[in-house]
Amino acid sequence: MIKTIIFDFGNVFINLDIEGHIQNALKAFKIESFPEEMIAFNDFYEQGLISTNEFLEFYTENFPKLSNDEIIDIWNFMLKDFPENRLDFLKQLKSDSKYKLILLSNTNELHIDWIKKHVPFYEAFKNCFDVFYLSHEIHLRKPNRDIYEFVLNENKLNANECLFIDDNTDNTNTAKELGINAWNIIPKTDDITNLFTVKKDLF
Repeated sequence: MIKTIIFDFGNVFINLDIEGHIQNALKAFKIESFPEEMIAFNDFYEQGLISTNEFLEFYTENFPKLSNDEIIDIWNFMLKDFPENRLDFLKQLKSDSKYKLILLSNTNELHIDWIKKHVPFYEAFKNCFDVFYLSHEIHLRKPNRDIYEFVLNENKLNANECLFIDDNTDNTNTAKELGINAWNIIPKTDDITNLFTVKKDLF
């Protein structure tokens, strides 16, 4: 029996254009692929292990023709719209009070700043959750096992009583390894508002 639902943020509530973001970044940086150092630096930033200033310094040093604002625009390119019917669904879940609701997202400071500025109901969204975990605030990130263990331990949860919803297969696979039920949502065909139809066997 599911008692806790753990949600990802991107492509579950807010739409992302990940492929468009990759192509836009490669074109803007005039590179054919992302070097390992850049990928590692992005991961550090997502975990809050480096500051936004350090993150921007890294990029301006490597791409001196680009300004801070241009780098921020490239970085935030993936963030798109947040359909309000998903908020309505979440509000209904909250009001029903049947489940503990947790957000668990790989989200960095620049992205959350953009969301606060462009999603007018961000605070209402955040207030629907019993616990709200962003990777840069807890210094852990998916799909590493320790972030799931942290959530289970912090909230005294039984893995088999949790459902984790994420659009990334690596993230849902790690959850499953720990005994957590998981829904690997496919953004092009699935929508979080259909949760109780798609996963009716769990409820």
